[in-house]
Amino acid sequence: MSERHDEQMDIQLDVGQEVTGKVLKLEDKQVVVDVGHKYDGIIPISELSHLHIEHPKEVLDEGEELPLVVTKVEDEAIVLSKKQVALKEAWKNLEQKFNQSEIFEATVVEVVNGGLVLDAGLRAFMPASHVEAFYVEDFESYKGQTLKIKVIEMDQDKNRVIVSHRAVVEDEQNEKRKQTLQSINAGEVVEGKVQRITNFGAFVDLGGVDGLIHISQLSHDHVEQASDVVSEGDEIKVKVLSIDRDTERIALSLKDTTPGPWDGISQELSAGDVVEGEVKRLVNFGAFVEVKPGVEGLVHISQISKEHIGNPQEVLEIGQKVNVKVLDLNESEKRISLSIKEAQEEQDNVELQKYKKEDDDNGFQLGDIIGDRLKDLNK
Repeated sequence: MSERHDEQMDIQLDVGQEVTGKVLKLEDKQVVVDVGHKYDGIIPISELSHLHIEHPKEVLDEGEELPLVVTKVEDEAIVLSKKQVALKEAWKNLEQKFNQSEIFEATVVEVVNGGLVLDAGLRAFMPASHVEAFYVEDFESYKGQTLKIKVIEMDQDKNRVIVSHRAVVEDEQNEKRKQTLQSINAGEVVEGKVQRITNFGAFVDLGGVDGLIHISQLSHDHVEQASDVVSEGDEIKVKVLSIDRDTERIALSLKDTTPGPWDGISQELSAGDVVEGEVKRLVNFGAFVEVKPGVEGLVHISQISKEHIGNPQEVLEIGQKVNVKVLDLNESEKRISLSIKEAQEEQDNVELQKYKKEDDDNGFQLGDIIGDRLKDLNK
């Protein structure tokens, strides 16, 4: 260590005193600095940073001036610390952030048993349960990442700082959920992403808050299981049926965003049409016949047969194909009145007219034949 003989350089230094040093030399395990004393000071590599470094040049340059604190004063030996000055400032800074619940960024420097170590101006620990709002199996990919964090616990006496990324994520999710709940209204069509599928429907993320599509609202057709219609991750448009902002319950419909089987039915059918249908249900007062996929009309018991019947089961069965005549159609009310009896009567009339025509044709032919034979007899 070099000695200075200038009397002005022979100042008194005490342990704990803060001084300004100028870097003279960067050695493998220490840094030599000029602190205005007759002897140069040294900073051990372990006192350069709260993080592990391999060589002083990683954090300092020759000629650089920096604040230091005296840790030991002996004959011809002045030991200094850069780390302690930085830690003192870091504790002050983190305490302010902690008191104000401030969100800031820090880099993951190490993956350890039970969590992550981050550089927050000092070594801060993030427990595994505070990394994400979901379960993480392997934390290796987090090394080197910069995360938004909050200080959730600190104790300078125990040299302990606990930070959380999950708390930041949850705060953001809560704020996003509040905004979404205030922005959507019943009757609107919104976009969402299918998050979960259950045996009673599908949950859709609308932007921080989930809404439920009950299985009955997935399709105009009967649905056995929700996975037959949607899959997790699907981006879909849904109609908001109802919203309770207090309980955060939102009822959604997928089928209401797609054309139903009744939409435009009046363009396909009208009163007087005779079409083929399938008997779907039998009730005491008649039968429901499907004339288009998803479109059923009622054949009143009085319109089933020309003969008097006590109940529809006497002449009809489920699955039977029948011809029906449209008596009345109301698309807005989704109601169609049908008649098997009148359809049969029309069919009978058609066959009767056909029979008469054939009979007339046959009559003319017979007359011609008789006439020809009478001419032959008179010759």
